[in-house]
Amino acid sequence: MSMLREDGSRRVAVTGMGVVSGYGVGLDAFTEGIFAGRSAVTKITAWDASALPCQIAARPPDYDASVYFKNPKDARRFERVTRYAVTATRQALEQSGLSISEELADDTGVYICSGIGGLDTFHEQLYRAKELGAMKLSPFFIVNAIGNMPGGVVSIETGARGPSFCVVSACASSGHGIGEAMREIRSGRMKVMLAGGTEASCNEIGIGGFSTMQAVTFDFNDTPEKGSRPFDARRSGFVMGEGSAVLVLEDWEHAQARGAKILAEVVGYAATSDAHHFTAPPPDGRGAVSAMRRALADAGISAGQIGYINAHGTSTPLGDKAETQAIKTVFGEHAYKLKVSSTKSMHGHMLGAAAAIESVACISAFQRGEVPPTINQEEADPECDLNYVPNRAQPFDGEYAMNNTFGFGGHNAVVIYKKV
Repeated sequence: MSMLREDGSRRVAVTGMGVVSGYGVGLDAFTEGIFAGRSAVTKITAWDASALPCQIAARPPDYDASVYFKNPKDARRFERVTRYAVTATRQALEQSGLSISEELADDTGVYICSGIGGLDTFHEQLYRAKELGAMKLSPFFIVNAIGNMPGGVVSIETGARGPSFCVVSACASSGHGIGEAMREIRSGRMKVMLAGGTEASCNEIGIGGFSTMQAVTFDFNDTPEKGSRPFDARRSGFVMGEGSAVLVLEDWEHAQARGAKILAEVVGYAATSDAHHFTAPPPDGRGAVSAMRRALADAGISAGQIGYINAHGTSTPLGDKAETQAIKTVFGEHAYKLKVSSTKSMHGHMLGAAAAIESVACISAFQRGEVPPTINQEEADPECDLNYVPNRAQPFDGEYAMNNTFGFGGHNAVVIYKKV
């Protein structure tokens, strides 16, 4: 089998995946949850949300992150958004069986992205400054607040000395991060990239901020598991989730030479902008249309070869309708043969980490021979009329899967994976 693509660029393998989600720590907990159609959304109990119109989220349970750090004390210095990223990275490297040696360090990069960054830190420290004065701020305030720090800490923890960037493009952040990491390997500049996303925004100002802009649902506080319902007629806004997912991307030849188990191949990527509105998509989904078409062209495949789309599918009235229209525009009659699901119905919308965790869902679909469902499909919307894999997983033997992520500001990222 050739180590190169037809255009002479390097092939890119996925050799490891790590996850922290509302289901807990670990890939198994995540995949068992989503393929069983079980919601990770619960009533918020980590703090008092009773004054807010949205009181539900999918937040990981507390766990001991110190076991994932070289120095356990560092786990206490960094906030959740960084702890999640380090945890997911350690798991991904363990599955990959990859050790970042001194010889490999300069050829290993880190693109771990976040849409918001250290929101806990902003929340806590701004209150502290107001009450006690700016000189009482924590010396770790800036370190924990800036969005690039999770990737920076992962680089320190793993010894990776290649490029370390944080793409910030709202909900498309980790889609762009994975795609750009793929390009680093394709070009031959890097042999390994640790790519993904992390987010920890399920706090008072996170939920409050999305509530005041009426982006999250207010209608399911008493039945949290029903709150995220993409493409359903009763959808009324998204449900926030948080956590991290990290992929080990590797030059195909390098992975084979060390005898790694290759989980999937990253074959296509595109990024576009809507140039329309800061939150709402264009009704015809033209930015998404362009991104999907360009990703197909990048992969060198036709629309008819895609078997599964893990949709952006946030459970917003406008977004789900626009994405459905975009899929119909790109895929034509094949759109009705596709399996299209939104796992956000179960793990919530993880913002900048969404594409990363949904990429894990795509790759797991290849491995399990089934696609995860969109739960809470109870009342059909005539404008959302595709096969959204309602409520139960469906068999899958396709060769290609597409992941869509579209962020506030009109940022679009599409990544395509191939079964191996």
